Amino acid sequence: MQHSFFKGRKLLVATMHGKEQVIAPLLEKQLGVEIVVPQDFDTDAFGTFSGEVARYGSPLDAARNKCRAAAHKYGCSLVVASEGSFGPHPTAFFIPADDELLLLTDFDNGLEIAAREISTATNFGGVRCTSWADAEAFAVKAQFPTHRLIVKNEHDNNTHIVKGIGDWQSLQQHVLDGIASNGSVFIETDMRAMYNPMRMKVIKKAVWKLADKIACTCPICNTPGFDVVDVLTGLPCGLCGTPTQSIASVHYKCTHCSHTEQKQNPKGKKQEDPMYCDVCNP
Repeated sequence: MQHSFFKGRKLLVATMHGKEQVIAPLLEKQLGVEIVVPQDFDTDAFGTFSGEVARYGSPLDAARNKCRAAAHKYGCSLVVASEGSFGPHPTAFFIPADDELLLLTDFDNGLEIAAREISTATNFGGVRCTSWADAEAFAVKAQFPTHRLIVKNEHDNNTHIVKGIGDWQSLQQHVLDGIASNGSVFIETDMRAMYNPMRMKVIKKAVWKLADKIACTCPICNTPGFDVVDVLTGLPCGLCGTPTQSIASVHYKCTHCSHTEQKQNPKGKKQEDPMYCDVCNP
């Protein structure tokens, strides 16, 4: 169902890496907005995955900076920006993860709505190679050439870097040239969205989450983004009544009028299965 709060307004997608492919169709349909994609907005100025430009602050800071800069440059008061981070999963530390943040900012109404999707479905990685065989093995593992690669001198050295490599002939040439001149090369996945289909799928999931948050409106002022701000555990065990670590209730808050509500377990559970109780199943 289309949400009417933003209907008829222009929504600028602050990207230069093709993210509008997954952002625009859903938000245009759900919000009734007119999508605008700038052709000359340099999001690399806010940080690059390959290391040439360091990101300032947190992913949320970066997304906010993109929204503000785009709004100022193009005179659009409704902007959405995405910021991705790659590294160890926040709980399963030995597994690489793609952490995508999507932020919609409505400058006219002083409103921010953010959504986050964390996924282990990523080819993120890099390796130092001293032979073509090493490079070829990594490329196959990284799902090349459907997912593009970067070749540079060293992991932390960007004096010579080739990005967006998308065919075997070019990859081999850059690898062999680098090994001949440097003794080795560092190959890494190109995590820019338009060159990484796996990442694009994770961004799409974040867009769905954002749309769901926008659809959740404050019961007092009808502002979108009536969202969970706190989760309380302690759902009682159905056998002994002891509080468990399962969710007992969630707290919602409106960022516009500050109205709050406490709702019981989202799944409607009033008791927890004894198998999740530290007393009944220590």
